[in-house]
Amino acid sequence: MSVLVTGGAGYIGSHMTLALADQGDKVVVLDNLTTGVRAQVAEAATFVQGDIRDTKLVREVLEKHQVEAVIHFAGSIVVPESVENPLFYYANNTAASRDLIEACVASGVKKFIFSSTAAVYGATDQPSIAEDGIKAPESPYGRSKLMTEWMLADTAMAHDFRYVALRYFNVAGADPKGRSGQSTPRATHLIKRACQVALGRVPYLGIFGTDYPTPDGTGIRDYIHVSDLIGAHALALGHLRNGADSSVFNCGYGHGFSVREVVKAVERVAGKALAVKEMPRRAGDPPMIVSNPAKLKAALGWKPEHDALDEIVAGALAWESRLNST
Repeated sequence: MSVLVTGGAGYIGSHMTLALADQGDKVVVLDNLTTGVRAQVAEAATFVQGDIRDTKLVREVLEKHQVEAVIHFAGSIVVPESVENPLFYYANNTAASRDLIEACVASGVKKFIFSSTAAVYGATDQPSIAEDGIKAPESPYGRSKLMTEWMLADTAMAHDFRYVALRYFNVAGADPKGRSGQSTPRATHLIKRACQVALGRVPYLGIFGTDYPTPDGTGIRDYIHVSDLIGAHALALGHLRNGADSSVFNCGYGHGFSVREVVKAVERVAGKALAVKEMPRRAGDPPMIVSNPAKLKAALGWKPEHDALDEIVAGALAWESRLNST
């Protein structure tokens, strides 16, 4: 039996693949390498280059490798891009996930972990948001993920199929052992972009929106270290293997930092000032979103180990420095 990781050559997927291999699972990675990096796939994993929309290929992989669980990362994640090209996001995220879920049901795969997002909530005036909070996504990206959650819930009602959807807040940092990190050159993640500025790879950091109703006018986000996020996935897999019911969990620390605070953290770690340029708000960006991770802690026993912004930044900067030297 093995675990299939879709998008396993990507940022978070590659960390998941390493973690599964570390704990002795047989791992198969399916990635079309549109944004993934082949070199980041764990050596112990079986790699298949292909698209989750290729139903024939997916069925072959599921059956050939006796897949018992799927961890689904493949998809597109850039909020402004989704506003500009919504139909692509509904095709690449929602429709593609629908085809993958159908292949799982047809092949008898009963356990499924889905990479969802805090973008399903949209803007909120609450200091933190729990899983039962109002779902009002402000972008096609958030709506595409919420639609997939609905499909999973309906599928679980109709078939012998259980799932966990993990709603990520802002993922950052790199593998503490230096084996993987955010490698996509055009990634829009704030901490990665700030590290690129610190290393001279891009001329300045754009701060999109300085007039939000927040203490310093910039957006506030809950940043979670990628290793703590992967720890949540490992617990979710154990949860399903133990026969637990389907569920949804927030993945964040329960506190946030503004864009300006992140800039200061990168400046502290890098030991230099960053060139920044203030720009208008981006469509689809809420002013603030911070998780309430109480359910994840209570139900799965999740305990974060890297909850320090400077540690997250230091790992991201070290990884970016490594990329900068190659």
